[in-house]
Amino acid sequence: MAASDKAIMEAIGSFIKHHRIGQNKSQSQLALEAGIVRSTLSLFERGQNTSLLVFIQLLRALKLLHILDTFQVRQQFSPIQLAKLEQSKRTRAGRSGKKDAKLKSDW
Repeated sequence: MAASDKAIMEAIGSFIKHHRIGQNKSQSQLALEAGIVRSTLSLFERGQNTSLLVFIQLLRALKLLHILDTFQVRQQFSPIQLAKLEQSKRTRAGRSGKKDAKLKSDW
């Protein structure tokens, strides 16, 4: 059974609080580093204000932005596409464009 929206918001708030305390930061200190007011952080930690922007600011201040890497879309190639790319790679240097070009000396 999926968790309710309220339960998810409370879990996110608990996550932030857990890491704040683990880094030995007060609410005032973290709020200042995140660029928000302490009351906003307090509400967030209780799951009552879960703005995505506030969440990102808090993750940045806690140096936890890497947890959002899960949301990055990575381009994946099929085996056929990979084979075509491999065939199109150059295997050696080509000739210069001018066959009869002679080196001119400044002497």
